[in-house]
Amino acid sequence: MSPAAWKTVLLLATSNVFMTFAWYAHLKDMKSKPWIVAALLSWGIALFEYLLQVPANRIGSTEFSLPQLKILQEVITLSVFVPFALFYMKQPLKWDFVWAALCMCGAVYFMFRK
Repeated sequence: MSPAAWKTVLLLATSNVFMTFAWYAHLKDMKSKPWIVAALLSWGIALFEYLLQVPANRIGSTEFSLPQLKILQEVITLSVFVPFALFYMKQPLKWDFVWAALCMCGAVYFMFRK
């Protein structure tokens, strides 16, 4: 993989950590707070996601097509979300995670095949 592709993957992975927390952590940590407080805090966290995601996609567009960038983003999202759900949100491990991952592998195959 080229340096630009690696940089894209690393930036997207890091941005996904921020976005996952922005979207879901308030469900655990701020249930008793008004929704507007959770929304404002999530918006603040999401700013960091965008500061990483925008450059990631700009760099990635030099190596990948738009559909490839999108499926890469989705695979990274699932790769970040599953550990977040299991370890941070204490969700039980289900076979659905495995099946979803296999579907994503199929999507990657079709998007990146020559």
